[in-house]
Amino acid sequence: MSEADKQDLTRRMAGAVEVLKHEFGGLRTGRASTGLLEPISVDAYGSEMPLAQVATINVPEPRMLTVQVWDKANVKAVEKAIRESDLGLNPQVDGQLIRVPIPELNEERRVELTKIAHKYAEQARIAVRNVRRDGMDKLKRMEKDGNLSQDEQRDQGDEIQKLTDAHIKQIDEALASKEEEILQV
Repeated sequence: MSEADKQDLTRRMAGAVEVLKHEFGGLRTGRASTGLLEPISVDAYGSEMPLAQVATINVPEPRMLTVQVWDKANVKAVEKAIRESDLGLNPQVDGQLIRVPIPELNEERRVELTKIAHKYAEQARIAVRNVRRDGMDKLKRMEKDGNLSQDEQRDQGDEIQKLTDAHIKQIDEALASKEEEILQV
């Protein structure tokens, strides 16, 4: 297996970890974060657009987000998108500025968020394992074609497993950190 193949496996596994961290950014804890509103799409200019393409999101204080809508015509659409986003937020319109107070999390909601975090982490683990499987399959094909000895195949397979274990460990650490953040009162 070439160095480029190993770099590709590493890149793909790291990509799964990055996606997980991005998803965790959208999970609401007790603090305001611009990542909370990033996944929201707004019906503007006749199509679905990411909120960040029609407004500026800021965090003026720990429990408040502000959304400065650039075009007055989109204010109602942005407010509706935030209200209907399943995030339990209640936006308040003030001209072209929308204030979004972040409510305290109750115990039930914290447990629910923890379950969602676990689901995201499991999806990331599956993605990493799929990359490992691709690498292992390639090694088996190379051995079968005579490009690799059995010992080389085993050694490189061990390297891929170590790579996999390292990325799974990163996922588990990210999950533990997010869980602690969610359950912190």
